[in-house]
Amino acid sequence: MNGASREALAAARERLDALTDSTSVDAGSLADELAAVTALLHREVSLRRVLTDPAQAGEAKAELAQRLLGTQVSGPAAGLVAGMVRSRWSRSRDLVDALEQLADTADLTAAQKAGKLDDVEDELFRFGRIVSGSTGLRAALTDRKATTSAKSELLRSLLGGRAQSATERLVTRLVTAPRGRSLESGLESLSKLAAERRERMVAIVTSAVPLSDPQKRRLGAALAKVYGRQMHLNLDVDPEVLGGIRVQVGDEVINGSLADRLEDASRRLAS
Repeated sequence: MNGASREALAAARERLDALTDSTSVDAGSLADELAAVTALLHREVSLRRVLTDPAQAGEAKAELAQRLLGTQVSGPAAGLVAGMVRSRWSRSRDLVDALEQLADTADLTAAQKAGKLDDVEDELFRFGRIVSGSTGLRAALTDRKATTSAKSELLRSLLGGRAQSATERLVTRLVTAPRGRSLESGLESLSKLAAERRERMVAIVTSAVPLSDPQKRRLGAALAKVYGRQMHLNLDVDPEVLGGIRVQVGDEVINGSLADRLEDASRRLAS
């Protein structure tokens, strides 16, 4: 997003945070409602164009949203959507993308309140690794001919009872309503959103052997020093690394042995 849409999304996220800070609002239920509105506006192109029409007064669009949604979702959800359509959007699709992101954020907030956000981050990462390593599973989850219920049932068999409920909900929404996203990019976006919820950055760390706790602490501290933010480490093991380590933070990649090159990598990234 850019321009007006970016500003509108930032304002909506602030309103969402204010809502979910309230003990009277169930963040998980709010996520379901926002996901339902996302599906509605994705399907009803003419409606979302009306709700994002810059020629229409913001208050008129908000009133229309309230009339349409007031009996379908809770007051907090309808109010949040009404506030969003008061804003200006660069493209009508941006409104739907923003609603989708807010639904995901609400689920992550529910996990955070339950003290399970770390688990959800790790589960999203591990599920992405499983998918990338199984062409058959990826094909089943992305098969356009497969029904939504069939994909949901497959995910229940994979994640039900083995992952946090927020993880299952997030992945199920991504798989059953990808909205043009690839499975891999969608999982990556969810992982980044989870890390952002913690105000942390994500480092994907691949090593030839599992890292010891002191090594993980040293690596986390070095990366936090370089980037100036707390770092969440997603750990993976790959013997092909040949005794070294590979660290990816966003688009930046650090290669080198853990013992000898970590400090050098920190200096190079800081320069």
